[in-house]
Amino acid sequence: MALAEASKPRDDSHFPDIVELNVGGQVYVTRLQTLVAVPDSLLWHMFSRRTPKELARDTKGRFFLDRDGFLFRYVLDYLRDLTLVLPDYFPERSRLRREADFFQLRELAKRLSPQVSKDNSISEEISQSDTEDGSLQGAEAALLRAGSAARSPSSDSRKSGYITVGYRGSYTIGRDIQTDAKFRRVARITVCGKTSLAKEVFGDTLNESRDPDRPPERYTSRYYLKYNFLEQAFDKLTEVGFHMVACSSTGTCAYTSNDPGEDKIWTSYTEYVFCREQ
Repeated sequence: MALAEASKPRDDSHFPDIVELNVGGQVYVTRLQTLVAVPDSLLWHMFSRRTPKELARDTKGRFFLDRDGFLFRYVLDYLRDLTLVLPDYFPERSRLRREADFFQLRELAKRLSPQVSKDNSISEEISQSDTEDGSLQGAEAALLRAGSAARSPSSDSRKSGYITVGYRGSYTIGRDIQTDAKFRRVARITVCGKTSLAKEVFGDTLNESRDPDRPPERYTSRYYLKYNFLEQAFDKLTEVGFHMVACSSTGTCAYTSNDPGEDKIWTSYTEYVFCREQ
């Protein structure tokens, strides 16, 4: 009888108060009341009008959403208190607006939409966080608008600076130094430099998960790219005016066994320094 109760399937008729989500591979834990905070939104319909057994789950039983896991953190922050707060430098605004549209968060999408001025020019909203009345006041707003109008995208993109791209790779050379060396996949391409420059160059191909809220004028050595092709990184750097000024590499050699006639495994770490001048 005890065995029969232990094997009883879980109750899928109600959602728990604490909900675990897998959004594009990123795991989030939040309250059910947060997910249903905005009536008629997609999450509201999923977690108030449907049952747990109707929703997709991953292998660990978490509710699965096939969306951008990095941007979902901002969606979840908005649902907690219905306030939009973004970092000072946030190049993913249009992609976040697309996520807001998908989740049917109309007010969030509206706040993320480009603002149309009286002269019919379109510019991104200057303030990255909402004030109590939803707008900046008086002279402060006027000064910010004037500063935004005077700053052109081309001048922003020409900020001088350095970016260092590094990678650790390994390859195997067989007996008698055979020509067909067995190269192994580059595990990760790291990016070091000023945060604003790194985001400008690599955009949404930059993985910021190890240092997500670094201010734009600070430096980081914890970013890496979402791909493993050095040439692709070089292309992106040259497209925005960077050129290589230095390169350094170190390497070590090891045998796969004590027999010196066996394959040799070479491991190397290489850095490329790129510069852009105004």
